[in-house]
Amino acid sequence: MSYCVGILVDEGMALVSDSRTNAGIDRVSTFQKAFVFERRGERAFGMLCAGNLSITQSVVSILNEHLGKGDPKKDLLASPSVFEAARIVGAAVRDVHSTDGEALRQHEVDFNASFVFGGQIKGQSLRLFQLYAAGNFIEATRDTPFLQIGEIKYGKPILDRIVTPGVSLVDAAKCALISFDSTMRSNVSVGPPIDVMLYRRDALEMGLRVRLEERDPYLQTIHRLWGGALQKAFYDTVPNPDWSV
Repeated sequence: MSYCVGILVDEGMALVSDSRTNAGIDRVSTFQKAFVFERRGERAFGMLCAGNLSITQSVVSILNEHLGKGDPKKDLLASPSVFEAARIVGAAVRDVHSTDGEALRQHEVDFNASFVFGGQIKGQSLRLFQLYAAGNFIEATRDTPFLQIGEIKYGKPILDRIVTPGVSLVDAAKCALISFDSTMRSNVSVGPPIDVMLYRRDALEMGLRVRLEERDPYLQTIHRLWGGALQKAFYDTVPNPDWSV
């Protein structure tokens, strides 16, 4: 299982993913799930992947295979718009399904893959999409400024409470990392390293790419302070009900 979140705010876009694909007593595997496709000064795209690793890696390989070849229907660096770039990703997903879908079905393996894809082309708006296994997608809006894939349920409450288009890019990233802390606290299949990518609107290049390892001081600070703040709110802030027991 994976967990990835993309947040679109007025200042830009935050993309955050874990890198765990298997978890057990004696088996933990780590694979990159965050990717950048950019031509600095012209366009910048970021993508996060969740689901069956063989499927998502095949999709990334198809995108890289066509990169820079100039076909506007297959090359992310030649797409005329961010919307068309999202369609290129969707077409790559369908390409993998047409090649591997039946074989996976025969082995009783679901075609399970999802993606968060966003970015900007010079002179156009910054946009953020969530793609499904069929290659179709939805777009983040001001009413719904964040998109999640993978193990989404544990980390959603903090995003619902905090994220609005007006929050700063740094606060969006901080909120995403708290969302990850909540998820990792409840589900061992999601875990570090955590990849963070921050894009500032109109920059036309990914401004920050950082990997936070398990013992990263900031991750540890979030875990300690957020857990402590929740306990303090529970015991010291929220009053007991006026019930006789």
